[in-house]
Amino acid sequence: MSGNNMDTKFNNEKEAFDALTAKYALLKTEIAKIIVGQDEVVRNLLISIFSNGHCLLVGVPGLAKTLMVSTLAQVLGIDFKRIQFTPDLMPSDIIGTEILDENRKFKFIKGPVFTNIVLADEINRTPPKTQAALLEAMQERSVTVAGNNYILDQPFFVLATQNPIEQEGTYPLPEAQLDRFMFNLILDYPSFNEELDIVKGTTGNFIGNVSEVISGEEIMYFQQLIRKLPVADNVYKYAVSLVNSTRPATDLAHEYANKYLLWGAGPRASQFLIIAAKVHAAFNGKLSPDIEDVKAIAPSVLRHRLVKNYKAEADGFSIEDLINAFIEA
Repeated sequence: MSGNNMDTKFNNEKEAFDALTAKYALLKTEIAKIIVGQDEVVRNLLISIFSNGHCLLVGVPGLAKTLMVSTLAQVLGIDFKRIQFTPDLMPSDIIGTEILDENRKFKFIKGPVFTNIVLADEINRTPPKTQAALLEAMQERSVTVAGNNYILDQPFFVLATQNPIEQEGTYPLPEAQLDRFMFNLILDYPSFNEELDIVKGTTGNFIGNVSEVISGEEIMYFQQLIRKLPVADNVYKYAVSLVNSTRPATDLAHEYANKYLLWGAGPRASQFLIIAAKVHAAFNGKLSPDIEDVKAIAPSVLRHRLVKNYKAEADGFSIEDLINAFIEA
């Protein structure tokens, strides 16, 4: 279904936005058949999809990060491949390699990055050289092998999972790659009742099934539709001011930024705040985002872009504490 065909489905853009709000409700309902709780994480995952952004999921093992991504791919009706990142994984294992065929001519064999959703499982378990193999794919939606450029399938998303850095045997992601992730989502332990539901649902013979709610073509249509949402000047100014307040030793720096941060967020954070706020507004039936929409998604956009100094550690300030101070300033 092309964008033009999608346009003919709706009489006007208001009708199309109403359809997006309804699709969001259906997507949440389907995902909830498999994933118990984690409502905010699921919401932000869907925001990143409709914003055409990538997501980093951080949490200890056993919190269903992989199951969440595979379930998401099923309800979105798009292809999905998982790459298990290990210390011996090579860049060619991700993007593909050239081989000599029977006619002694080079032939490119595509790697698992040629799909719609790439699950980079435990991305911090592999060395930086292999992590960097995803950089071009994430930014340009293409890869280059032996001087030849190959366009990736559309839509294309990298959803990476990561165990906390404090665990042994991990390689922290370089700042350049972290910045390409729209969101950094923290998965916490389920509540007692949620865990009770998880155990009941996974230790019997019940097998949950989810239905496809939307197609890849529809996702791309709604991504373009989202960009048409108007944004008031005060919302633009709030988002840019918020990001500027995180930059130490600059004119608009918050006192906590000067005191507790080595460096703050770059311009990409301002862009992500606005586009994600648009999706957040559309999901809630609004035709223009407001400052509350920016505040709702700001922690997920900022938490992996701020670097604390030793004084923040000594005074007991977490990144979340600092972000909350910046948001309310």
